[in-house]
Formats: sequence, C-alpha cells, structure tokens
Amino acid sequence: MTASRSDALVLFGATGDLTHKTIFPALYAMAKRGTLNFPVIGVALPKWSLARLRNRVTDSIKRSGGIDNQRAFHDLLSQLRYVSGDYHDPDTFAAIKNELRSARRPAHYLAIPPSLFETVIKGLGAANLADHARVIVEKPFGRDLASARELNQVARTVFPEDSIFRIDHFLGKEAIMNILYFRFANSFLEPIWNRNYVASVQMTLSEDFGVGDRGAFYETAGCLRDVIQNHLFQVVALLAMEPPPDRDFGAVQSEKAKVFQAMRPLKPADLVRGQYAGYRKEPNVAKHSDVETFCALRLSIDSWRWEGVPWYLRSGKYLADTATEVLVELKPPPQRLFADSAPTTGPANYLRFRLSPGSAIALAARVKLGGKEFVGDQQELYLLEEWPDEEAPYERLLGDAMTGDGALFTREDAVEAAWAVVDPVLKHHHRALPYKRRSWGPKQADAIIASNRGWHKPNPKEASG
Repeated sequence: MTASRSDALVLFGATGDLTHKTIFPALYAMAKRGTLNFPVIGVALPKWSLARLRNRVTDSIKRSGGIDNQRAFHDLLSQLRYVSGDYHDPDTFAAIKNELRSARRPAHYLAIPPSLFETVIKGLGAANLADHARVIVEKPFGRDLASARELNQVARTVFPEDSIFRIDHFLGKEAIMNILYFRFANSFLEPIWNRNYVASVQMTLSEDFGVGDRGAFYETAGCLRDVIQNHLFQVVALLAMEPPPDRDFGAVQSEKAKVFQAMRPLKPADLVRGQYAGYRKEPNVAKHSDVETFCALRLSIDSWRWEGVPWYLRSGKYLADTATEVLVELKPPPQRLFADSAPTTGPANYLRFRLSPGSAIALAARVKLGGKEFVGDQQELYLLEEWPDEEAPYERLLGDAMTGDGALFTREDAVEAAWAVVDPVLKHHHRALPYKRRSWGPKQADAIIASNRGWHKPNPKEASG
C-alpha cells in the first residue's frame, strides 16, 4: 500500500469512555489546525441518533478544555456520521460501507475492548473494507506472548503489517520523542553511551492516585502489563537502541525490536510486586486479589553495548508523587584524584530525563567550591523544555496513522519480543506485597537496587519551580 492519506476515519467504540476522553478532543484539535478534512463515522451498539452523537462530542470538548473555536467545532460536527450495530453482524459492516460513500482509503480505529479486536478485524475483511485501508488498534495488544501472536496472526490475515498501527499514547508525548532526538542529534553522547561509562539506568513512572473506577480493568492487567511491558519498555528501547541508518520509520522500528530481542527473560527473583493498602476494597476488585498495583524489576540487555549494565524499572499507583523520570548514572572517574570525585552517597555524574510533569533534561557534574581545598559539589546543567503549542499525544498519533507514518507505533516483531521478556513471570511470581498509600512501594523493592545507590526519587515540584 502506498503511503497515501486515509480519506475517512471509522471509529469503532464511538460511544465509549476512551473516545469521549481522548479521541474526540484530538479530532477537535485537528479541526483547529485545519487537518480534519475527512468524514468520521462512529460505530457502536447503542441505537443513537446522529444528534445524540453530536451532543456526546460537544460534552467531550467542553470537558476537555472548552469550545474556543466555533468554526473548527462546527467543522467537526459536520464531518460526523453514525452507524449502530452489533460487531458480530455482517449488516453492520454493510452499513459502514454505505456511510463511507466515495471514500476508498479508510482508517479503522478500534477503540473497543481487546476481546472484540478479532471479531471486528475479521468483519472488516469479510466486508472488503480492508483493501487500501489501515487499522488502528488500542493497547493492550494481547495479554501475554500467546495471545499477542494470535492477534498478530489474525490482523495479518486481513491487513499488511505496514497498515497496522498499534497505538500507545505514551509514544506520542513530546518528551518521549525528544529522547530519540537528543540521543542521535548530539555527538558528545555516543562515546560514553555504553557499558564502559554507564553504571546503571533507572526509570520511575509513579502516580499518587489509585485505580479509581478502573478496578475491573486492572484485575485483568496489573502494573506489569499496563505500564512496564509497553510504556517503560518503549523508553528502554529508545535509550538502548543502536543508531538507525536513516529516519525511515522501518529502520527505527528494526533497531527498537533488536533491543527487545536482546532483553533477558525475567525470572521471579528479578521482580517485586506490590499492592497498595485498600486496593481489594476498590469497586470491581476481587476480595482476595493478588493483582499488583506496583512493580519494580531489574532488567538485563545482552548486547555488546549494554552487557553488564543493570536497568531498573518501577511503576505504581498510590505512590508518593506523580512523575516520570529516567536517570542514567555514569561511572565515577577511574582514578580518585580528588577525595570526593566518587561520592559515597548519592549518584555519580548522571543524565536525567524528566518526562512528566513537564519536560526537562539535566546533566549533573561536579564543580569545585571556592577556596584552597580541592573539594566540590555536584551541580545540574538544567534544560527546561516547554512547547506552548504542543500537539497532544492522541492528536499526533491519529494524524500520523492517517498519513501512514508508523514511526511512533509498534511493529509485530517488537510486540512479540517484548511479551517474551515478561511472559515467564506473568504466572510464576511471588505474591504482591502490601504497601502504604503515598509511599514509594514495598520496602522489598529496595533490595533489587541495593548494590547500587538506591532508587532515584523524582521531584515533580521542580516543574513549576
């Protein structure tokens, strides 16, 4: 398929929460930029009128920031169409084909539960709605290696790989994209970006709130599936990948896939699972649930560049703060010429990426204090990044999918390789350990990183300081 722009968006799950919270606001943002020049065909089971769908869109836009551009708002409403029907019924797909009218290159967005992916994809194929089309699939793409392979096989029987867009909103964040740019746009990093100079890499994605009304979903997923296997693994890939030969998205995807393939499969001893106090009393949570709301792990990448460098990942609900940071700690100088050049407490020189809230890059280096003594202090060279007109993740990703740009999406081989890393511990693991709300998780997680200098604790307040 040529990389021509899709000329219609078929939105399965048009009446659902995901569409209401993220996709309608993204379409409105596209309308404000003048890029929403295609019909949007909502598809769902409820027997709604087009007027009711427009009311739903209006409510979504008002809740997400308000209607501040009447022309764009009316452009969005004018592009809407609606098909009510059961995804198992061939007549539903016939109705979609009728609403597509003259459109010949639709993009089908599956904002629906994963259990329905196979049904809809097969329905599109049977109705000849996959020719010259694209399919956009929301995560999670599978829940283990076997289900991911099965889903990939189903999708590939209907769509070619370059027409399948596995969407992860995390990859659409400007701060995530900047990791790739910062790594390969600056020559000073390459000589030290390896096992000879990097002591360890650690990542924290923390949230200071619980599962809320998502208890039923979390019971089927847990932190390892929901955050680690996709979001944080993607950041690992951007930091660990080899330079691609060019900016073609296929080249970038190939290098990311190699990182996943080089990851050593996890063992129970590599993982600490936690569950915040009171989780079992949340709505739609099992009374004796062992689902983890916190996960900390030690990861190894068996490659020439990263052999022997530990990667520490942790994420959780109801932790002390809401923030996402990466700390790349460098090894101290090989000779202790000055007594404090290799500090006994705290990290040595490091590079820090703050991904949220806000975005920043900091380089920490030691600087001599005034006086005759050769003693110093570690200071950060701090680069604050702000993009006042930044595209929201769903706006960027939806726009890229419509134009066929797959750089920020995940390929089949990468999905399966990432699942292969966590698959051994999805069923065989230690029980989840309790931890207090607004703490940094169970104390046992400190043992994973005990041989180094402990977990880095992000400070989200610096984003507004």
